[in-house]
Amino acid sequence: MPALESANAANSVHIAPAGARHSQAGFSARVRPLLAGLALSGLIAYASIALGDLGWMQAHGLSALMIAIVLGIALGNTVYPRLAGNCHTGVTFSKQTLLRLGIILYGFRLTFQDIGQVGFAGVAIDALVLTSTFALAMLLGTRLFKLDRNTALLIGAGSSICGAAAVMAVEPVLKGRTEQVTVAVSTVVVFGTLAIFLYPLLYRLNLDWHLVGTAPASFGVYIGSTVHEVAQVVAAGHAIDQDAANAAVIAKMVRVMMLAPFLLILSTWLARRDRSSGAAVARGRLEPPARLAIPWFVFAFIAVVGFNSLFLLPHPVVAGAIAVDTMLLAMAMAALGLTTHVSAIRRAGVKPLILAAILFCWLIAGGATINRSVMAWLG
Repeated sequence: MPALESANAANSVHIAPAGARHSQAGFSARVRPLLAGLALSGLIAYASIALGDLGWMQAHGLSALMIAIVLGIALGNTVYPRLAGNCHTGVTFSKQTLLRLGIILYGFRLTFQDIGQVGFAGVAIDALVLTSTFALAMLLGTRLFKLDRNTALLIGAGSSICGAAAVMAVEPVLKGRTEQVTVAVSTVVVFGTLAIFLYPLLYRLNLDWHLVGTAPASFGVYIGSTVHEVAQVVAAGHAIDQDAANAAVIAKMVRVMMLAPFLLILSTWLARRDRSSGAAVARGRLEPPARLAIPWFVFAFIAVVGFNSLFLLPHPVVAGAIAVDTMLLAMAMAALGLTTHVSAIRRAGVKPLILAAILFCWLIAGGATINRSVMAWLG
């Protein structure tokens, strides 16, 4: 009997570590792809931020977000396919969860006081440019060019609000595919970069044509209300003078703040449209109405903007939050690029590019008309 008890004890001692090792192996197998994907996205984001700080990049309006997605696409179509099995979980986490957190922290860049600096006329200009551009994208994209709804809406969001950040914020509401998001971001890169060189020329022409106000600050509002990315707005404004740059940034920040109500309105509209469409009829019976897909992170974004408007935090803390936000958004962009295949973009064809070009022309001509009209009425 003592010998049997001794054997049982030995077996129990032997079995427990094996079970523990199996549990640890399972945990490691789940965590390793998450950490590896986060590390890869983080490395690309860090490199993109460093490149974005270079003077040449800033002078040409190439922000860290745009650089991150370009690097991500380059690696995603060369090296990443061999690493995807070990990194996919973390890359997906960056593309989805870190994106939402980045949008929330984006609120530290804005305050409600920004609205007061441009006045009611500036807010009206931004609202009219946003709604008209987005409506034009939806109308032309789905009816004239026969694009799928998500692609048209993503291109419209990028053109009408704040470029790549808007595309990434709208994606969770639409549940768009990676290639749809990438096509939309690509249009922002192409036409937003073109705007950096075009708007200073338009300013010189405007001194003779008087299409909008000839004062640098007035033209700055025009820039901020019509150019895609914040970085592109800064570059175009500084190419004129400091007054134009300041007015352009303020107008752009007000336009960015409209992202939150825009997402709520878009989510409500999509839910109602889906319920009223014939898609609810299946197998001869009606399915339950679709639930409203509320982007809850938008409320957190608004709350952060409100808190930031109180100026309770010291500047170094706010600067640190903005730096963290830039890193999170860059990681999300890098992850998007990693999961994008150029073949999918090629399959999208030239129609999205043509749509974005028409929207770009509308932002220039229609935006000038809106600026001139609103300033004549309210300025």
